[in-house]
Amino acid sequence: MPRQEIHLPGAVAATLPESGQVPSVVIVGRPNVGKSSLLNCLARERIAIVDPTAGVTRDRLCTVVEHQGRLFEVWDTGGIGIVDDLAAEVRTQIEVALARADLVLFVVDVQEGLLPLDRDTARRLRQIGRDVLVVANKVDDASHEPAIAEFHALGYGAPLPICALQGYGRADLLDEVTRRLPEKHALPAEPVLRLAILGRQNVGKSTLINTLADEERMIVSEVPGTTRDAVDVRFEREGRTFVAVDTAGLKRKSRVADSIEFYSLARAHRAIRRCDVALHMTDVTADLSRVDKQLAAAVERECKPCVIAVNKWDLADKAITTDAYIKYLNAHLAGLAFAPVSFISARDGRNVDATLQLIQTLFDQSRGQVQTAELNEVLQRATEAHAPPARHGKRPKLFYATQIGIGPPTFLLFASHPRLISGQYTRYLANYFRAHLPFPEVPLRIVYRARKRSEQKQERPR
Repeated sequence: MPRQEIHLPGAVAATLPESGQVPSVVIVGRPNVGKSSLLNCLARERIAIVDPTAGVTRDRLCTVVEHQGRLFEVWDTGGIGIVDDLAAEVRTQIEVALARADLVLFVVDVQEGLLPLDRDTARRLRQIGRDVLVVANKVDDASHEPAIAEFHALGYGAPLPICALQGYGRADLLDEVTRRLPEKHALPAEPVLRLAILGRQNVGKSTLINTLADEERMIVSEVPGTTRDAVDVRFEREGRTFVAVDTAGLKRKSRVADSIEFYSLARAHRAIRRCDVALHMTDVTADLSRVDKQLAAAVERECKPCVIAVNKWDLADKAITTDAYIKYLNAHLAGLAFAPVSFISARDGRNVDATLQLIQTLFDQSRGQVQTAELNEVLQRATEAHAPPARHGKRPKLFYATQIGIGPPTFLLFASHPRLISGQYTRYLANYFRAHLPFPEVPLRIVYRARKRSEQKQERPR
């Protein structure tokens, strides 16, 4: 089976094993003991939002960590004991995570000491029968180490000291984690497809994730902003492995009033940059908003393949036809006019499988290649139908093209006076290439290079 090289947190290149074959480590603990900081420490990048507000992490966050040639998933959970409207749902999230855990990292705070909620958490963990390692966090200096002793009373052996924010104790923790984890090996049959699920608040992103993952992976609530982080969820369909990233619902920038919303916005844009395909969800029962247009612009700017998923189609006005709605989308999201549109119901799963097939088609298109001879035949027809317009008394001329990249398909065109070629003409070429090459529904990138006159004669398309 082929090995798929991926970029992991901390700039570690490794082979991603198949879904279900990676050992799973789950981080639990009461609010504000430093669970999200520990996840970031292990991943060596900011995966979870770290904020003094209790309960910021409301969904399970996951990243893949590599240590000494071993791969394992690390899951952060919502804090145990959060007293808000989502407390019951957060507890369900923790139960689902613990059910699949190979090792539990039980995080405590040495500076606050052993609290009743820590003892309650220890009792719950004993009931599930998982291997538990107590991680004594916030050991900022040697003066805090004597306080670790009282956590022996939890009954899980000697706690391991760490300061997650500073990285102290990270290597020792990773050594102990890999020592305790079972060996699991498997290789993927196909590359992992990273899917960014985008949309404004309450459009149905988390509901769609739950439908895809076949479990209550995301908290689904009428409370706006329930998903505050970009959350990775891995699932399989017909042997293909997907990693779906559910981003925090975006607000208008003028409404970003606190640090949590700021980080969520930044995370959504990073998810677009990291994805292979974007799924832009809209709500047929509401008008397109400025946020929808901002998201479309971000996808276009990053040159990402995109499916526009029109959610709640089962609730649409019966007078609205699919053709009419597509025209409405094209009028307001003109930069994604080539993107296919899917009409779904995330809640009941209507058309979701067909949408996944469409996503896979876009993924394959974005990695397609075309022979140089075929590309230049298409370029010649394009310039014969519409030559580059003259500017400043000079008319640019295109001589030769070659494909230099994939994801997105990228083409280098040799030209005279390339700086005189307008953006409008480049869009014309991209549309012409999409119509005549095997990239009909994905963005294309076109770059130009000047050629000397002696070279131009040698490299005209035949």
